[in-house]
Amino acid sequence: MITDKQIADFQRDGVVKLNGVFADWVEVMAAGVARNLAKPGEYASENDVKQGRFFDDYCNWSRIPEFERIVRESPAAELAAKIMQSYSAQFFHDHVLVKESGTPTPTPWHQDGPYYFVEGEQTVSMWIPLDPVDKASLRFIAGSHKWDRMVRPVSWADDSDFYEGDHDWIPVPDPDADPDGMTVLEWPMQPGDAVLFDYRTVHGARGNMSGSTRRALSLRWVGDDARYVERQGRTSPPFPGHGMVTGQRLRQDWFPVIWGQS
Repeated sequence: MITDKQIADFQRDGVVKLNGVFADWVEVMAAGVARNLAKPGEYASENDVKQGRFFDDYCNWSRIPEFERIVRESPAAELAAKIMQSYSAQFFHDHVLVKESGTPTPTPWHQDGPYYFVEGEQTVSMWIPLDPVDKASLRFIAGSHKWDRMVRPVSWADDSDFYEGDHDWIPVPDPDADPDGMTVLEWPMQPGDAVLFDYRTVHGARGNMSGSTRRALSLRWVGDDARYVERQGRTSPPFPGHGMVTGQRLRQDWFPVIWGQS
């Protein structure tokens, strides 16, 4: 299912592409995305794009049966544990992203980590397209998960600071305008392929002018060393009322351990 070389590539670059690992689950994922679009959750957003449509929504796996099947029954949890080099794989949340054709708005360069209330070296997000993807795939800055500071998190709607107060953030990079030795990785993908990346890996995506819709499901996981950390403001996702304190493992009644032992 995954080779030693792929694990080493992930550890070195912060991202790796796996071909066809969810090919048997594409129809189930597509049914879940259709259900999500028909009945969006409380966090659904249209991202204020001026042309086309960029829908996203997250934290719906417990109400959408197709997503729960994928979390509990697909190879995702075992893959997560192996790529993170962790004894366990604990599910964090799901994220649906639908970028319609004719949507030129790019997804800004960012790291997921600063938006979350979790820190650790054993984290992985799986981005799984449900349509063939060429020009609208994810793009990654190789090795950015090892940078000594985190990238400034911003609101995608207006580029304002996501958190108030002073922080020692790195400015949002632009490897296209100022490559400065940065290596950008991106791949054409087929339905059921997946890119697996560390929460700290800087990534973005082009707009979608491909002529077809780009649907994708992301599954986010944490491993043995991941711990709750308090941020200076509302995180994304927020999970109100979680009751956790800094240094604690994520509570398993909300974030179940699917693979291995807690």
